Amino acid sequence: MRQSHQLPLLGLLLFSLIPRQQCEICEVSKENKTALKPLIHTMINSNYTERIHAANALLSLRLCGSLNQSQDQHLTEQFILTVNSTEPSLTSGQLALAILALGACKAPDGMSINYSELVKRLGNKYKEEIRNMEDHNGNPLTNYYQLSLDILALCLFNGNYSITEVAKFLNPENKNYYFHGQFSVDTGAMAVLALTCVKNKTRRQKQIDKKDIENINNYTESLINKILSQKTENGLLGNIYSTGEAMQALFVSSNYYNKNQWVCEKTRDTVLTEISRGAFRMPTAAAQILPALKGKTYLDVNKDSSCVYSSDSFHPSTQEPIVSVTPAVSPSQIQVNYSVVIDKRKDRIVVSVTDGSVFLNVMEQAQKENPTLFRFKTKETAWGPYIISVQGIKASTNDRTYWELRSNGEHLNQGAGSYVVHAGDDLEVRWSTY
Repeated sequence: MRQSHQLPLLGLLLFSLIPRQQCEICEVSKENKTALKPLIHTMINSNYTERIHAANALLSLRLCGSLNQSQDQHLTEQFILTVNSTEPSLTSGQLALAILALGACKAPDGMSINYSELVKRLGNKYKEEIRNMEDHNGNPLTNYYQLSLDILALCLFNGNYSITEVAKFLNPENKNYYFHGQFSVDTGAMAVLALTCVKNKTRRQKQIDKKDIENINNYTESLINKILSQKTENGLLGNIYSTGEAMQALFVSSNYYNKNQWVCEKTRDTVLTEISRGAFRMPTAAAQILPALKGKTYLDVNKDSSCVYSSDSFHPSTQEPIVSVTPAVSPSQIQVNYSVVIDKRKDRIVVSVTDGSVFLNVMEQAQKENPTLFRFKTKETAWGPYIISVQGIKASTNDRTYWELRSNGEHLNQGAGSYVVHAGDDLEVRWSTY
């Protein structure tokens, strides 16, 4: 139940000493565990797990005990090599996620991980985020989702951060929680997890600013209300891709909302239906939904806890996800309209692509036909290719600018590499601010 606003501050402080807030975590029953196999198959993919973006999958699989011992050792060894070779170029959030993945449970036998050094480097990257915010109108180098990941990892692994600073920057009214005026559910959820960890850690601190603790409690409640305000009729929280982390936030914050505000079972059942329809074909999407369905949260990460291993044997790249799909048909060509919109100027083209193509295929075809007007560049992210420039105009976090993907006048929640286009679609990449 929601706590009264008249609760004395001492009560709030005592409440903050509870290591983890419990609620009716509606994890998938043993009888329905087979429904999760498509998620696991999607994540255990050799091509995917060779890159730094494997952090999401490794964290999820280790946290949920979905690997056998030999798989865990192989994937963890490969991931350590990736982190060591790419660490200087990683964003703060990527390094934070790597630390969470490696520290989800005890390292496999014979494997040594220098957590203190990794956490020290993360602390330096976190400071760079803060400096950038001070120099560029409150804009971090990356975004608030990554900033919250930083705080969560630093908190869980005893890194250096200021509670006062956390209480200042994670204010729910900060512009960085919003995208085109819309509250970002997954960003808010990650902030709730970070705030909850920081609050729980305060019991070890002798000198605590009561105002900071009060702010953390108020911010958590406000963020939870904002998450719940984005609940859809079928129980999703924001959209299908933000629901997993939003569920985690609600699991650890049950004292901030009433039971009738969220029916967890309804959300779970909708997600299971979407799994059967193949909604989680992206490894990162699968990774972010699995922990909640297993009753886990990122606050369960503990490098001193023994790993739980699965008795199932999933082989990388040899088994396909079990999903209900329409039988394949002979490829045919479809025509779509594609535009690049910069301020009031719109450059248009009609292109033909194979039926079943994604947005990125349309961009590639347009670029072939007119490299001057439709040239673009991408970078690889955990969610697939991300558009970083079109016609030589680059996106900038400092200026809060990016290339927005639109279809038939609507903003897309999927990336260029995953959104499947249809005949007659009006597709746009638009120079936008957020």
